[in-house]
Amino acid sequence: MTRLITIEDFTDVYVKLRQRGARFLLSKLSLSRKQRSVSAFDASLGNTSNWWEIPLVKERWNQMITGDAHMTFEEHTINQYLSQMAAPLRMLSPGAGYCQHELAMATNPLFGEIVCLDINQGNLDDAAARARERGLRNLTFHCGDIEHFDFAHERFDLVMFNNSLHHFRNVRTLLGRLIPQCIGPAGLLLIYEYVGPTRFQLPAEQLRAINEAIRLVDKPLRRRYRTSIYKTHYHGSGLLRMVMADPSEAVDSASILPALHAFYDILEERPFGGNILPYVLKDLAFHFIRPDERATETLHRLFRFEDEYIRTHPSDYVFGLYRPRGR
Repeated sequence: MTRLITIEDFTDVYVKLRQRGARFLLSKLSLSRKQRSVSAFDASLGNTSNWWEIPLVKERWNQMITGDAHMTFEEHTINQYLSQMAAPLRMLSPGAGYCQHELAMATNPLFGEIVCLDINQGNLDDAAARARERGLRNLTFHCGDIEHFDFAHERFDLVMFNNSLHHFRNVRTLLGRLIPQCIGPAGLLLIYEYVGPTRFQLPAEQLRAINEAIRLVDKPLRRRYRTSIYKTHYHGSGLLRMVMADPSEAVDSASILPALHAFYDILEERPFGGNILPYVLKDLAFHFIRPDERATETLHRLFRFEDEYIRTHPSDYVFGLYRPRGR
């Protein structure tokens, strides 16, 4: 069900004004789609305690993906798959953003080169500075659109999309034609991704479940970050605001899993939820970064609720490792 404008859109504009200021909102008036997308990932505009930064949420994902709350998907991939390959390895990370995952992986001697590709030069410059501070010499940074990347003349042992694939258009062409060109004979594709409804146009049943979950949160924990207003209902995102805020956001996300299953063999594919938590915890995450007993119990209550939901519904987030079909 497509929603052009919702009450949520007006609430979000007000909340973003309080959290990130007029400068951030004015950046959304640019006529350039690229500039609006870049502004969505500008770390200099402030941190609003995003839901994915909650430590217990991270541990939940680790447990669901690797079976160990303290083992990340990167460590799992290196231990179970990459350690069997001949070093030095080359890795490509399209849409690398702040490159925090790439910087962590670069400390492993398996990697001879990690190529970070992104459209935000400022974030790449910050990442390059952090690499120099840490003495890491196996990272390279390229600012540009993926459409201009020379896939045909590059070879990588691993291509990683870490919450970036859902920002690319024409997913079927990207995954079916372009990415296989640059994956080496024994190379792998890794995704750690939102694969749910395009433009977050959630079905009515999911919206009902999200609002049921909101009612599981005590009122003091429902106060939105840097505001005096409380979350009482989630109406879903309107399409017009989605396009204005970030034209690349979930632009073709519903095509991701069908394209992967059409062109790749699955080595491992693990759902890790995300159908309920993002919408309940948006703007509330600061309550749970260092949770007290009540906040901890609330999180576990929400985890159980989402687990029950995804028992009968496809997960909106998936970790997967794949090999191009026929290799």
